[in-house]
Amino acid sequence: MREIPEARLQVELSGQVALVTGASRGLGRAIAVELAANGAVVACVARNAEKLAETVAAAAAAGGQAEAFSCDVKDGSQVDRLVDALVAKWDRLDILVNNAGITRDALLAGMHDTDWDEVLDTNLRGAFLFARGASRVMMRAKYGRIINVSSVAGLIGNAGQTNYSASKAGLFGLTRSLSRELAKRRVTVNAVAPGYIESDMTETLGPVLLEEARKQIPARRLGKPAEVAAAVLFLASPAAAYITGCVLTVDGGMTG
Repeated sequence: MREIPEARLQVELSGQVALVTGASRGLGRAIAVELAANGAVVACVARNAEKLAETVAAAAAAGGQAEAFSCDVKDGSQVDRLVDALVAKWDRLDILVNNAGITRDALLAGMHDTDWDEVLDTNLRGAFLFARGASRVMMRAKYGRIINVSSVAGLIGNAGQTNYSASKAGLFGLTRSLSRELAKRRVTVNAVAPGYIESDMTETLGPVLLEEARKQIPARRLGKPAEVAAAVLFLASPAAAYITGCVLTVDGGMTG
């Protein structure tokens, strides 16, 4: 099959400040680098300082500006302090990308309470905490973009991932409800729902399961982190001002 050349989406984000959680690897890194390459100053948030440094370096290599910030996204006091620090440093917060997420896979009958709590706290509570803090800043400024990175697992479910699927489905409710609260303040709230994307997580599936996954995808391939980052970049742009409460699937047609 002939390879289709990649085309870069370009938008103007100069002067804007973005915050990306889970920015130390995978989709979070790709999103942070893409926002920085398009002019935003990006606060890269995670707990792994070494990996965050790699993201900051990648943003600089792409011609952008990014800084690393350590934060436990489940801790409300840490989140509020970080948001306050960013506003004190840059006097604004224009874009929030809630990307931080973990998995603790197990069939429900054997799932421990901690497996449920850790996934819901990181994936859903973390998004709530950052959205709450960022929305206060954005409402005052009467401008903002909040993008929640969910998953097709939240739409169609996945055996062995009741905790993960529930957390990602919860992001849809958070997105749609908050979009109604903030629309009149010119703050949009949208979600991106990736399907199978090339990443450390999908590599652990092994070749047999990956081949089965490809068969479920009409495009017959896994997506690339850059393709998810492009969707986030568009929703973060001024061009998406009239799009709010939307769930944008990036899944090669998997969910139709």
